[in-house]
Amino acid sequence: MAAGRLTGLLLTLCAVSAAASDWPVYGGDAGGQHYSDLDQINRDNVARLEVGWVFRSGDSETFGAAMAQTSTQSTPILLPAAAGASLVYCTPFNRVIALDPGSGEQRWDFDPQINRGGDRPFRCRGVSYAEDTAVATAAHCRHRLFLATHDRRLWAIDAADGKPCAGFGEEGRVALYGSSDHPPGEVSNSSPPVVANGVVVTGSTVIDFTRATTPRGVVQAFDSHNGEPLWQFDPLDGHPDSGSANVWAPMSVDAERGLVYLPVSAPSPDYYGAGRPGDNLHANSVVALDLASGARRWHFQHVRHDLWDYDTPAQPILFDWRRDGQRVPALAQLTKQGFVFVLNRLTGESLWEITEQPVPPSQVPGEVTALTQPKPIAPPPLLDSFLMPNDAWGLTPVDRGHCRRQLAALHNLGLFTPISETRTLMYPGSLGGPNWGGGALLPERGVLLVNINNVAFTGRLVAAADLVERALPAAGRRFRVTMAGTPYAIEIDRLQSFLGLPCNPPPWGKLLAVDLYGGRILWETALGSVHEMGPVDAPVHIEWGTPNLGGGIATAGGLFFIGATMDRQIRAFDTDSGATLWQYTLPVDATATPMTYRYRGRQYLVINAGGHHMFNRGSGDYLYAFRLPL
Repeated sequence: MAAGRLTGLLLTLCAVSAAASDWPVYGGDAGGQHYSDLDQINRDNVARLEVGWVFRSGDSETFGAAMAQTSTQSTPILLPAAAGASLVYCTPFNRVIALDPGSGEQRWDFDPQINRGGDRPFRCRGVSYAEDTAVATAAHCRHRLFLATHDRRLWAIDAADGKPCAGFGEEGRVALYGSSDHPPGEVSNSSPPVVANGVVVTGSTVIDFTRATTPRGVVQAFDSHNGEPLWQFDPLDGHPDSGSANVWAPMSVDAERGLVYLPVSAPSPDYYGAGRPGDNLHANSVVALDLASGARRWHFQHVRHDLWDYDTPAQPILFDWRRDGQRVPALAQLTKQGFVFVLNRLTGESLWEITEQPVPPSQVPGEVTALTQPKPIAPPPLLDSFLMPNDAWGLTPVDRGHCRRQLAALHNLGLFTPISETRTLMYPGSLGGPNWGGGALLPERGVLLVNINNVAFTGRLVAAADLVERALPAAGRRFRVTMAGTPYAIEIDRLQSFLGLPCNPPPWGKLLAVDLYGGRILWETALGSVHEMGPVDAPVHIEWGTPNLGGGIATAGGLFFIGATMDRQIRAFDTDSGATLWQYTLPVDATATPMTYRYRGRQYLVINAGGHHMFNRGSGDYLYAFRLPL
């Protein structure tokens, strides 16, 4: 890469970073802090927020019944003035739409016409922007957007008109690993690529529970100007009898130091590891790669020999660790098991002491579990995974007794109990704890705000010879699927009473504030109301928390905004106390992370509301913008 071009791209990146209050990238900045320094909307006036505009993408009308297989997860970005100052986002079918930020009026849209074959759900978390200084100032695709699609294409399109960049790959697109040699949907994309220093990097989503050897979790990098391949990284290189270990969650990048950080998921199959002995590096890890070459700089594995589907679910959060008068370039990684690992992002060393927690052996023939699993001494776990029969919860003595009997019958030796042919407690389950929504950081205080799930599940390995069916029943109830190439199928169920209520005590969704410097939890509160989750809607909100998918953002106005819950709400919380200061009822659940920006002197809050197929609570195609009245 020419030195002049690299210098120009670095200057451009610095300029974009300086305008972070305008939300130019997914996650607010390249390090995923989910923070805005805007404070026009603040604690004192947030109760006056009103709808500024609503945009509908048209997906509901166009795709009809196919919307039941979508999850609307996109967070828009606001382009700089030189790129047209449009608000840009993607729909679950990878349509990219540009809007006027003040009115919500559509400026252009781009439809990549994806292959919608297969039975996998459709989602798109966002697009990425870059200025290409190798292109003339006023020329087409000087300002470009990158989109990784469900059918494994990487597109570069012009930010001003949405038309493909002819000089990138083949008429604006390059084919990614898995685009032609696997059934449709088996390898797909969900998170936006990252782009910095002339390099665009993309991960993948892989179906990792249906067979022993699945597609590889190959991470690929391309020249952001012409689409030429630069490098690729296979996290499971050297493990031919497995697959997956893919990067489906958002990545982070430190452009100044030339590092890209990968949150790597579990190896296949999720719940049986006899055919993949050892720790299975670099699955279930944070991996730092050299952005230019793809060389591995360091890794930190937070689960060894995973048997619980404990992916690395969230974007690594880059920040400066301040302690004893020193600053250390740091990274905070949330995990499904409810841990927060704080690492030196240059070396991978933990900034809090790591203890080794002994874990029980497996009862499954041929399965050799890791002897210990890493656990930080601080911050404390975000949820208490200790659940015994006396902890059973219920509305009445009758349903509480039903839960107590179920818990007493489970194989349960605490966190990291290997699943066996005896029904086994999974707490947290594969939903987490934290999930892909990640957390929001108050950078000056080192306080991390994070939403988590707090619902217990059970798992059981079913011998293949005993199977009478291969089925995927409705979301939220029993899940059974054959793990081809192994002696077992996996059966997962929610641990609940005959009333349909979880057996573990509420809240079943929580919001927490974590002091990363002090290593303590400052406060926690229920996240979500269950008033719409029963057979009949309750007339008032019942704040017992709900399962949640999506993330939140924090602002200098002392606010934390989040949707994510199973009650159609978007809420504003006080970052100091956790008090709810504002909420609004949307048409459908908002399982996306909001964003905020300033346009023509006014601050806007925007969230995508389209529902999630796992919630089975309806779908839509709404984008809501809120602002203060004049």
